[in-house]
Amino acid sequence: MTVSPAMEPTTGPAASAGVASEPTARKASPRRFLMCPPEHFAVTYAINPWMDPEAGADRDRAAAQWEALRETYLELGHRVELIEPVEGLPDMVFAANGALVVDGRVYGARFRHAERAAEGPAYAAWFRDNGFTEVLEAEHVNEGEGDFLVLDELILAGTGFRTEVAAHQEAQEFLGRPVVTLRLVDPRFYHLDTALFPLDGRNVAYYPGAFSPGSRAVLERLFPDALIADEDDAAVLGLNAVCDGRHVVINAEAQRLIAQLRRHGYEPVPVDLSELRKAGGGPKCCTLEIRV
Repeated sequence: MTVSPAMEPTTGPAASAGVASEPTARKASPRRFLMCPPEHFAVTYAINPWMDPEAGADRDRAAAQWEALRETYLELGHRVELIEPVEGLPDMVFAANGALVVDGRVYGARFRHAERAAEGPAYAAWFRDNGFTEVLEAEHVNEGEGDFLVLDELILAGTGFRTEVAAHQEAQEFLGRPVVTLRLVDPRFYHLDTALFPLDGRNVAYYPGAFSPGSRAVLERLFPDALIADEDDAAVLGLNAVCDGRHVVINAEAQRLIAQLRRHGYEPVPVDLSELRKAGGGPKCCTLEIRV
């Protein structure tokens, strides 16, 4: 059964997790990512507090920022694959929402809002077309890595605005990994990946104000040495970041979090995704990790 805040494990990454008080050598590991070019990106509807259809967004500027992100990953030694964007799906650029991939098994997304519903089948088709034989079409609403973040021993799973708790149970059964439920309470942080990111397989950075009291207690128990972000850095989606164990690709405006990462031995790689943030996305939102 899924681990909920009332039934958090007493063992796990907390025992050996931690970021040392002095900088230590951090080791990067190459990753495999799936991204979607923002060919059809626009802000034409509002399904989160970041979106303002009247203000809209500059597609050309968004495309340039996205391309810079892709090039950053390549320069860091990561592999980037592309899915063909589908006309009429402006948020398909946020590839992280398209699925959760663990040990080569693909747990497909089922979106809450009708505007994004067709993205789930599009991403599932890409995986099938690229040789993935275990692809589950989810029965319950979930938005992929937007609400599922993978560590060595656990999968952290968000709920409260998008993904249903039943999907946490469904993912656990399909993937065979313990899933810890965390409840989000601030609508600005509507996905887990807007409020928390893994630093490595055993520790995280997060903004406590995004979580319910019980979920904060779970995080404190599991990750006593976590990096804690303040509201200002969270409010520029500074926690929608991607870490390879050493490098942290992060929104450039999150200056205090960037400084904190440096003090703890990480190498921040600031990027500008301000145009994509108009739809509520950052580096992580644009990046689906393929774990095989």
